[in-house]
Amino acid sequence: MQALYRELAPAVVQYLRVRGMDDPERGCQDVFLNVIPRIRKAKGIQAFKTQLFGVAHARMVDQFQRRATSPRAAGYPPVLDHRPVPPAEGAAARTGSWVENLLQELAGDQREVVLLRIVAGLSIEETAAVMQRTSGAVKELQRRGLQALRGLLEPAEGDMP
Repeated sequence: MQALYRELAPAVVQYLRVRGMDDPERGCQDVFLNVIPRIRKAKGIQAFKTQLFGVAHARMVDQFQRRATSPRAAGYPPVLDHRPVPPAEGAAARTGSWVENLLQELAGDQREVVLLRIVAGLSIEETAAVMQRTSGAVKELQRRGLQALRGLLEPAEGDMP
């Protein structure tokens, strides 16, 4: 089990981080704790990965639902902030990787498909099972997501010297 955790945990953490989970490391641990009792039912590593990312996806849906129904905290007006050092949350928000920032530019379902296909390494069918979509829908979301990423990476006409 330790070998599976070492191999798959980084992808689960990355998936949860890009999807916006508040504490992706803790979320990863919760996902593994949820899946461990069912590990014997999985028929191979790919089936286990599908199950693992299915639970991770469900955790994200739960978090989004909690956020939607929880009252929001009132913000602190920046004009009243007289600290000599910038707040830590601003620094933390700026530390996201270049790739994470690019993925945030994608529409939600496109980002989900790209993460499950590339980060998690799931097949079209496995991704469809996790997202409860058809294989055709997953293929189209992937095509659009990769096309959008390509557009973000390629310089616009006239940007070249």
